[in-house]
Formats: sequence, structure tokens, C-alpha cells
Amino acid sequence: MQINNQLPRIFQANLARLFERVIQPAMDALPVHSSLEGGEAATMDQFLDRAAAQVDNYTANEAAKAFTLTLAAIFERQLSIWARAVHLDGATDMPKSRGFQDFLALCAEQAGIDVGQGELGADLTEMFMVANVVRHGEGSSCEKLKTIAPALWDDAANDYYDLLAGPPTPSEHLRIRTGDLVRYIRATTRFWGLADPLPMAVIDPPYRVEPKGGEIT
Repeated sequence: MQINNQLPRIFQANLARLFERVIQPAMDALPVHSSLEGGEAATMDQFLDRAAAQVDNYTANEAAKAFTLTLAAIFERQLSIWARAVHLDGATDMPKSRGFQDFLALCAEQAGIDVGQGELGADLTEMFMVANVVRHGEGSSCEKLKTIAPALWDDAANDYYDLLAGPPTPSEHLRIRTGDLVRYIRATTRFWGLADPLPMAVIDPPYRVEPKGGEIT
């Protein structure tokens, strides 16, 4: 059996285990408050409780962003390993690509996957752009992400305060919720399920979400 035929199932299982054993339990363990109170506090204890709630929500958002970066890095590495195996088995050279989206399109074409079907390609691209913003902060990726995924920003929300000093920074107001992480793990595992040529491939992973920015259903 060719190695490249075995890789999609291995990749899918590795991503699923990481999400189910590490990412989901970690996010579930973090305290998150549906709203944050502002204004003048009546007592010092009330002030400290409000400050602690702000830190809780900020920390949960930081964790979600870091886990998105992790998923994106693993998926990109998996794509690279799979593409190399495909071309080694076929005794051909790997085609050149100009970045993640180009590389994703090349791999999808090789696997016979229509990334334009449903939200698959959009969610994978969004995940990678979120990872770039988490890694680099302000820049072209942040501007593009605000255009393609404006729901990831909500300046009117009362459940998040930017804890950094100084003028507001758009990249610091990027919000990644548990539902977004579920969209990303579903997209990555679904991609490998669709690329899996072996019997009993899992092409509909058991992850469900509400509309973008929502929580797990």
C-alpha cells in the first residue's frame, strides 16, 4: 500500500486526538463570563472581582487564539508531508506554490477535493489567516481577515476588554471562541477524510457548530 494513501487517516486521527484530549478540555476548564461589569465599583472586593472576570475572558481568548495557531501549524505541516509523499510515490517533482492558499488548492486538486464546496475552503483559509494575525499582529493578514471574517471582531461586545495599555490595536480585539475552534477542527479533519482513499473514511467528522462566532451546539 502506498504511504500517501495511509497518511490522511493518520493525520485525521492525530488532529482529533489533540482536539479532544488537549484543546477542548483546556477550553472547558477556563472560566468565561457572559458579560463584564464596568463603572465605579461600590467596594474594593467588587472592583477586584470585576478585574478578575476581565482577566478570565482575556485569557480564554488568548488560549483560543494560541490553539488556532497550533491547529494551523499542524495542518500545514501535514499538507507538506502528504504532498511530498504523493509526488515521491509518483516519481514527480512537487509543484511550486506561493503561500498557504495556493498550496491548499494544489493539494485539494491532487486529492480530488472541491474546497469551494460548503465552508471547507473558507474555514481553512480563515484558520490560517487567524494564525498569521496571532503570530504577527498588525499587517496585511489582519486587514484581510477583517474583510473576510468581520464576525471575529465585535467592538460592541460587553464580554471582552483589551488589557493592553495605549491606543486600541485591531489584532488585540480579534475574538476566537470555542465555536470557531470547532469549525477549524471540523474543517481540518473533514479535509483529510475527503482525501482518504481507504474504506470507511470519515468524511463527516462529529463536530457541530452554530454560525460563525457561535458556541458548540
